[in-house]
Amino acid sequence: METIRLTTAQALVKFLNAQYVRFDEEEHPFVDGIFTVFGHGNVLGIGQALAEDRGHLRVYQGRNEQGMAHAAMAYAKQHHRKRIIACTASVGPGSANMVTAAATATANEIPLLLFPGDVFATRQPDPVLQQIEQTYNPTISTNNAFQSVSKYWDRINRPEQLMSAMLNAMRVLTCVESTGAVVISLPQDVQGEAGDYPISFFDKRVHTIERRMPTPEAIEQAVQTLKKHKKPLLVVGGGVRYSRAEKSVLDFAKKYNIPITETQAGKGAISSNELLNLGGVGVTGNLCANKAAKEADIIIGVGTRFNDFTTGSKSLFADKKVLTINASTFHANKLDAVAIVADAKRGIEALSDALNEFQTSNEHIKALKEEWLTERIRLANSKVSDNFVPEIAGHLDEALKDYEKSLNTQLTQTSVVVRLNELLHPTSIITSASGSLPGDLQRLWQTTEPYTYHMEYGYSCMGYEIAAALGVKLAEPEKEVYALVGDGSFLMLHSELVTSLQEKKKINIVLFDNAGFGCINNLQMENGMPSFKTEFRYRDEQLDDTVGDVIAIDYAKVGEGYGLKTFRVTTLEELESAIEEAKKSSISTLIDIKVLPKTMTAGYEAWWHVGVAEVAKSEAIVEVYQEQQRNLQQARKY
Repeated sequence: METIRLTTAQALVKFLNAQYVRFDEEEHPFVDGIFTVFGHGNVLGIGQALAEDRGHLRVYQGRNEQGMAHAAMAYAKQHHRKRIIACTASVGPGSANMVTAAATATANEIPLLLFPGDVFATRQPDPVLQQIEQTYNPTISTNNAFQSVSKYWDRINRPEQLMSAMLNAMRVLTCVESTGAVVISLPQDVQGEAGDYPISFFDKRVHTIERRMPTPEAIEQAVQTLKKHKKPLLVVGGGVRYSRAEKSVLDFAKKYNIPITETQAGKGAISSNELLNLGGVGVTGNLCANKAAKEADIIIGVGTRFNDFTTGSKSLFADKKVLTINASTFHANKLDAVAIVADAKRGIEALSDALNEFQTSNEHIKALKEEWLTERIRLANSKVSDNFVPEIAGHLDEALKDYEKSLNTQLTQTSVVVRLNELLHPTSIITSASGSLPGDLQRLWQTTEPYTYHMEYGYSCMGYEIAAALGVKLAEPEKEVYALVGDGSFLMLHSELVTSLQEKKKINIVLFDNAGFGCINNLQMENGMPSFKTEFRYRDEQLDDTVGDVIAIDYAKVGEGYGLKTFRVTTLEELESAIEEAKKSSISTLIDIKVLPKTMTAGYEAWWHVGVAEVAKSEAIVEVYQEQQRNLQQARKY
């Protein structure tokens, strides 16, 4: 057997260059590049290998390990899970920083390949810098923390172990049913150790991503189930996107006059202008979609995981029959569903052909949609949201003048979202992830071009938004990309702004500053609590609490310090001017928009099950707990 002598790291880089993906007769490299933050745990191993011969891999310099891994995740998602950028970090805290990103990728089932550096396999220098010593088990390092958030985990203690580990890594990364984070821990000494690798290990490998076909038995069972119902409702999830099944789903809906609703991951697959598309469903869903869900007698979930926001904590579909089409056996069988375990495109096409003369009764779809569009107009022009419970409304009256003075604005979040939607080119891509913006965007944002809505809501990870914008821009450099982010998330993580400048990949940060964690402030107050540690206020020393003046931060100056083109916005006119100027900019931009708190959308007939104190001094909290228990009794149990 012919061999070549390489270090473990050199063999790894050579192997990554030889991996290809085939999907629907289209073939291309699978690994396009690698993000790095170098430290002593990887710079002389993987760093040396990349510097010597990186092949076609594009090497990107990250600023924060979590941020660069989020960018890599967004890149893979925008490529429908068919192309990836790997990530390498140093030992200890550098590796630990990627744990959150690994969890985010696994929760969203997006392929993410991570190479964290590790302590010495020989243990001779122990304890090395940044090593955690466990007295009961010397084999444990920081990287063991990845095991609970990964779909595949391995540690390479000998050069020859790399071969089986990487073949398994590729298996999981290209698995439609169960992909996510893949973590290959690389001790810093092993990275530089040499081994004799078979030349055949570096042959071009083409990983075919196959469309799983439905069985005739599953289709027949689904047909017989559907024919017993008259008011079906489609729930379109992220699997429709990754299967590129959007046309097939729309054709099915039109053929049988079935209304369409969307999850956060599925939104944007089908144009908002389609009459049958009622928009987002569930806790962050809109009025017409949630009304349609309550009126339906069977739910058809296509490529969705049915998380608690989609199902209203299992209350929205409590008494409904459920039929699913999903490539994952695990997800397909949720909610005691009649399951078609299949690729979304092949499954919906087979079901459509088999149904034949299926009749539905959904004459009121147009009226439902018109009702919601009227509500959208109201939200676009509202001064202050009036959708909140009395406890919040009372707080709002006393707080508004304080915020108006500190932020120097009267802008509402809903009016800004709708106006932004009008101002951005239809092909522009938006990214977002957490706080109140996902609810406003799922309800109010209208998409006409496919896959211009990029939302991470499987893990609701603060700090994903800006890094994701970089990843999306790397995936689609010809399009304008806008990160819609709250001030809380901006403060969590925005370091990859610098990478966007370095790579000359222009992204636009649209920052909604309401001086606090507004979404969680709503949650606590809606559930009987006073406002507590969720607004950004100075500490009042006499009261020994953070109830002083609102902290006014000039985020535009932060952007200026990095070298971005920045704008300050407190009126819709200033917003319009800023967007037009940002479009002309050749460098990344930051638009600092001051918005009043409590001016986002609220819930529309969907319940969310959160933990509430059973015993409390506050009667309001006790009443909320009792209401939660009543709702829980009405929710689906399995």
